[in-house]
Amino acid sequence: MKTTKKSNVKGLLADTANRVQSKAPEAQSAVAPAAVEKKDNRLPIDTEARKKNRTLPTAKVLELLKTSNPGLFNLAEVVGKWVWVAFRETPAPELRQILAQLGFHWNRERQAWQHPCGAFRLRGFQDPHEKYASYFPADSKTA
Repeated sequence: MKTTKKSNVKGLLADTANRVQSKAPEAQSAVAPAAVEKKDNRLPIDTEARKKNRTLPTAKVLELLKTSNPGLFNLAEVVGKWVWVAFRETPAPELRQILAQLGFHWNRERQAWQHPCGAFRLRGFQDPHEKYASYFPADSKTA
């Protein structure tokens, strides 16, 4: 009798399922370990203050960055109305807590901490550097 690839795959899946079900509970736990809950290592933040900080204008956000941690201010880039902070390596948890408290969020795609400065927008399809002017406030002489 001829068999097709589809039926072979279905048969293999059924055989595998039968073998797993027939094993003793001890053996099943060795095959598929129970899901381990991941511990939340983030430092606590004041969520109400964070919400208020997310609506601050660009100048206020830069001022807060400068007073809370001058090193973060030196890394800040203003893109349009938003403030971005990018690191070469993963920053210390304390720095991430400061950024989160100030209203920044992590953008995985752009690999930067971003602050909307009250200008909340939906995600665009192009790089914001192409559409908006950008500058590093630490480089300006008035900073």
